[in-house]
Amino acid sequence: MKSLVCKGQTFHLNCTEFLPPLNSDLTPFRNVCKCLILHYQISNHLIKLYMLAKTQLALSLIFLGFYTEAQPLNKEIAKPAKEVAYKLVWADEFNTNGPPDSENWVFEEGFKRNEEMQWYQRDNAYCKDGLLIIEGRKEQRPNPTYDAASQDWGKKRQQIAYTSSSINTRKKHSWQYGRFEVRAKIPVDNGLWPAFWTLGVEGQWPANGEIDIMEYYKGKILANIACGTSRAYQAEWYSKTKDITELGGKAWADQFHVWRMDWDENEIALYVDDLVMNKVPLSKLKNKDSKGDNPFMQPHYILLNLAMGGLNGGDITSDTPFPARFEVDYVRVYQKE
Repeated sequence: MKSLVCKGQTFHLNCTEFLPPLNSDLTPFRNVCKCLILHYQISNHLIKLYMLAKTQLALSLIFLGFYTEAQPLNKEIAKPAKEVAYKLVWADEFNTNGPPDSENWVFEEGFKRNEEMQWYQRDNAYCKDGLLIIEGRKEQRPNPTYDAASQDWGKKRQQIAYTSSSINTRKKHSWQYGRFEVRAKIPVDNGLWPAFWTLGVEGQWPANGEIDIMEYYKGKILANIACGTSRAYQAEWYSKTKDITELGGKAWADQFHVWRMDWDENEIALYVDDLVMNKVPLSKLKNKDSKGDNPFMQPHYILLNLAMGGLNGGDITSDTPFPARFEVDYVRVYQKE
């Protein structure tokens, strides 16, 4: 067991490789995104010690060309890079009790997409004690758009069985490139489908581009990017998933977490708590139609919603608790200085 001491902090190393006496300077190298990176140089031996969020440890040893690595977490951590300076350009902190700020958000209403079970309405989204709460409720009443002769899946339903809310910044605020963040606590019970996502302001879906910064259903966190194809309403998806059991299961879901997108003219990168979920270069994301436009070289607006069931959300079961709450602490958008 060897110890390194730097500015009053002691880091213990347990390594089977021989380490010479620690008689050289230990110099702090960089502190980026909560990663403390220390370089320790002893002649031609180099130890890199990463204290990730002060709880996660990875140790790499290079010894005369011999390399070993101990990585106890099977997760891709956002690698330290040249720090980019961002400035806050828009935010909603939801600090005023009552409905969401109409200067920022508009509501969707009715049955909207994916044959989902919920009827979207205004009543289910409200701000309280510094949080936006989107509530999924089990409540039955007649469907005001019911048409027995219709082939539309929403109009064919005689009854509304569930209600929720979906809000967005369309025609209020949109941004091209930047860092988009949400801090939220998501419900993960059967059939629930919370999301924080963006759509391009111009074009028909999916040729306008979709970015799912946070999406959850059927036990998995998803990070998706979609562009158009040669067929209308058929998307080309770039998707990554992670089972929440890998993150800590229900206990993990009971806490607030930060989902983030870093988007520039080169790539889109999606994260949860600084964990890399998905990275796609913009060069891959052109629409595969006759125009070949890139839907991620235009402004996008933000959507927040809690869906239920439908084509992807899974079955709502008898043990799904209601009301279900998707709680949002803040939404923030930054852009490079």
